[in-house]
Amino acid sequence: MTGVTFAGLYLYLNPKLPDVQSLRQVKLQTPLRIYSNDNRLIGEFGEQRRTPINYDEIPPLYIKALLSAEDAQFYDHNGVSIRGLLRAASQLLQTGQIQSGGSTITMQLARNFFLTFQQTFARKFNEILLALQIERELSKEEILALYNNKIYFGNRAYGIQAAANVYYGKNMDELTLPQWAMIAGLPKAPSAYNPLANPERALIRRNWILGRMLELGHIDQPTWKAATDAPATAKYHGLTPELYAPYVAEMARQDAISRFGNAAYTDGYSIYTTVNAHLQEVAQSAIIDGLITYDRRHGYRGPEQQLDPDASDEQWLETLKNIPTYGGLTPAVVSQTDQQSATLLLPDGSEAQLSWEQGLSEARPYLSENYRGEKPTQTSDVLSPGDVIRLRHTAEGAVLAQLPTAEAALVSLDPSDGAIVSLAGGFDFEQSHFNRVTQATRQPGSAFKPFIYTTALEHGYTPATIINDAPIVIEDASLEGTWRPENDGGSFLGPMRMRTALYRSRNLVSIRILRSLGMDTAHESLARFGFDKNALPRDLSLALGSHDVTPLDLARGYTTFANGGFAVQPYLIKRIEAVDGRDVFTATPATVCRDCDNKTPATPSEARTLEELLGEQANAPRANPLPPAKRILDAQTAFIADSMLRDVIARGTGKRARVLERGDIAGKTGTTNGPRDAWFAGYNPEIVTITWLGFDNNTPLGNREYGGSAALPIWIDYMRAALAEKPERAAQRPDGIITVRIDPETGKRAGPQDPDAVFEIFRVDNVPERAEGTDPGNGNQGAPEVLPEELF
Repeated sequence: MTGVTFAGLYLYLNPKLPDVQSLRQVKLQTPLRIYSNDNRLIGEFGEQRRTPINYDEIPPLYIKALLSAEDAQFYDHNGVSIRGLLRAASQLLQTGQIQSGGSTITMQLARNFFLTFQQTFARKFNEILLALQIERELSKEEILALYNNKIYFGNRAYGIQAAANVYYGKNMDELTLPQWAMIAGLPKAPSAYNPLANPERALIRRNWILGRMLELGHIDQPTWKAATDAPATAKYHGLTPELYAPYVAEMARQDAISRFGNAAYTDGYSIYTTVNAHLQEVAQSAIIDGLITYDRRHGYRGPEQQLDPDASDEQWLETLKNIPTYGGLTPAVVSQTDQQSATLLLPDGSEAQLSWEQGLSEARPYLSENYRGEKPTQTSDVLSPGDVIRLRHTAEGAVLAQLPTAEAALVSLDPSDGAIVSLAGGFDFEQSHFNRVTQATRQPGSAFKPFIYTTALEHGYTPATIINDAPIVIEDASLEGTWRPENDGGSFLGPMRMRTALYRSRNLVSIRILRSLGMDTAHESLARFGFDKNALPRDLSLALGSHDVTPLDLARGYTTFANGGFAVQPYLIKRIEAVDGRDVFTATPATVCRDCDNKTPATPSEARTLEELLGEQANAPRANPLPPAKRILDAQTAFIADSMLRDVIARGTGKRARVLERGDIAGKTGTTNGPRDAWFAGYNPEIVTITWLGFDNNTPLGNREYGGSAALPIWIDYMRAALAEKPERAAQRPDGIITVRIDPETGKRAGPQDPDAVFEIFRVDNVPERAEGTDPGNGNQGAPEVLPEELF
């Protein structure tokens, strides 16, 4: 009767069983991982931590530990243990429930992939049938590999490799026998035998497994003794990125979701970004240093919180535990103050002393963005018991600090193809997820002027063109009636050369240039640099940078100055790798190829011999494997614009950057009304970097804050590292450019004896006329001739 019953159940259940072959194609849920360009882990996204491994990567001694714990007859049965089933049947008859299960490794695999964990007879019978099918269609090695990649080991770890990472911070092949035995004990009950939550029970389970290994002859007595005497060493090793770049990781995560949907979290994709790990660290550090320096200039705003000064240390510690560290600034509570020092309680329960020289003496109170109070004379002028303050840890020790209320951003691009080299979207991602590089649209101020000046160079202007820096009154309804623009400081310097106007950032000159060009011409030109033509304002405030842009927008525009006149698009994702190692995406950015201009392949038909043909092919210009970037500025215009921007650093508003002692850097400061935004946009031929500093709520920075004082120091700190091992690159003068001596007052060609003459560069077809009354030096009166002594 029993045989008939089982046969009936088999006929009823068998048609409903899943296809065992699907196990070979099963996708193990593996998290999304983000890496830098040099393969350092930036972030991991996904609920399940899993790192699948092959059977031959599983340590043999671990397999023996697992089989000793779960299924000692694994290699002898066909998927079902008769002894285990008899035990389960006995429990069913006695209690009406299946308690211990009697499951083999194969049966557990069947349950984990296809069935529920509900303890019912039908489920158990399905499990048996599936186990028999699995054993018929898969090898023992395949079964063990699938089991060890699928089973849950607690603490979000699925599979033995993830378990080794979580509990020991190592790969599976780096563990010891006691550690393998500890992991082997987890599948039976990941919570009950968890070495973190229940260390005593886990140790008992580990030692029982080691005893079983001894009993089954897998290890000898001395090995057993040493392993059971070994202390439990498991501790939580949560995901610790090798590189702190959370804004980059979030951008990559969003890209993955747009490509793959929610499968991005489970299908094991690895995204390799264009970010350089070292420069990313420098970028974040430069942002933090720059903001803290700016913040310190404006005074101490007082404690972050005020706790009950009579509360116990334990009460204070409870509060401290809930205050996060941002930007490396750790919280502390003032427990006692002396004349010129303070005693602090730290989050770990220890005490620290803050001396007068550790920030107290300079903590003048903040009054407004423009004013500070008097210097303190004693600690009580600054701190009181119960104050929650911040400490910044430096090489010289901890100093008094505070969380900046301003924010900053930095983005750096490779101008040859637009690759994002580094990106820092704010002071601390955990404090604010708002990415100011890509999401904050702000007015760039004078950092926008180079695009206007470059347009002028294309329409007949030269660096020597004289333009009047004088007051102007504009009647424009879009500017709310009468507009009287001013320069910084309210001064006007009269007629000046366009080169001088740019490096001295004269507003009125920029306005006059834009007015002469016309709005349509300007808009068409600006669109080439990547700015949205439809969003650009149609009034003369555009000349002063009134069009809102993100730092990334501005960086894209400046790549054209750095690369000699080409348009490239910023990109972050270099390639995406599937869990099986296949590349499912590889970036093919438009790339600058200066040597590709005007080159044509060799013509084999002209070769007279095989040797000549091979020689021509070897010497022929190689095809660029990536699509060529489009040239949007001719080489001569790009060269002249770059020359003018180098003068901003050599003698203009960016002169602080001369501390880098390089002649190949260029850029432009930017400051908006208020001032509310401080910018520096700068580059050399190999890297473009934009820095911005301001308040998210657009409040003023302070009367003495400019692009050169607030944003440029961040740029300098970053570029010092970015250019440290790069040789200086001189500008490559294109054909069609000459250097001429000119009169600095008139912009006209100077005579050879003019003591005040300066050199200037021009297109060959755009050399200025000689000033009236000057001696050409050879008796000729014709203007077009350029004398040898005038050439540089």
